[in-house]
Amino acid sequence: MDLSEDNRKLGIKDLAPDDRPREKMMEKGASVLSNAELLAILIGSGSSKESAVALAQRILSECNNDLDRLARLSIRDMCKRFKGIGPAKAVAVAAALELGRRRKSNSVQKNPILSSSAAVFELFAPILADLPHEEIWVALLNQANRLISVHRISQGGIASSIADVRIILKLALDNSAVGFILAHNHPSGTLRPSHSDSQLTTKVAEAAKLLDIRLLDHIIVGGSQLGEYYSFADSGLI
Repeated sequence: MDLSEDNRKLGIKDLAPDDRPREKMMEKGASVLSNAELLAILIGSGSSKESAVALAQRILSECNNDLDRLARLSIRDMCKRFKGIGPAKAVAVAAALELGRRRKSNSVQKNPILSSSAAVFELFAPILADLPHEEIWVALLNQANRLISVHRISQGGIASSIADVRIILKLALDNSAVGFILAHNHPSGTLRPSHSDSQLTTKVAEAAKLLDIRLLDHIIVGGSQLGEYYSFADSGLI
């Protein structure tokens, strides 16, 4: 038996012509390809026992066909979790997903009026939804509730992060903001605020009042699909 032949990798070129996603994309466009076919193009090759398309299908199946769940995996996680995925393939997949996240982020209006929790979620979901760790951000607003700027306040671990109230208020004063909105993510996907989330909201709101600045809302982002967020203002807690 020719071991080198038996162990060779099955690439996209080994598929039947009608099943080759690269050729299909060039002839018919990217929109007709399935998620597995697009992922297979990034992966490039499978193993001696499965094609790149089959490997892509297995990866998506293990992520419940949820691209957001795949995007939350680190390069190390992908290599460890998916047999047939090494560092080079994991980097290619992660890079493509990051480009998608940045494109989605850039599509958001630069200075929108944040008059609802849904508008705040639309602003912060591209930033926070796919992170594997917690981050706290602040959106500074003018008198008309139009966005002045956004700033990352802190970066924490998987379960928590710490925000310094003085940093938040200094940013508001330095940018002449009359109001601001806090936002952070829960990598676990849960939307229920923790005790520390509630404590932070109360503490920041009370401190801001002393400077005649208003905390308008605090949003918890749990996922990048529309509706997957929690609003302290909508819940009557601000």
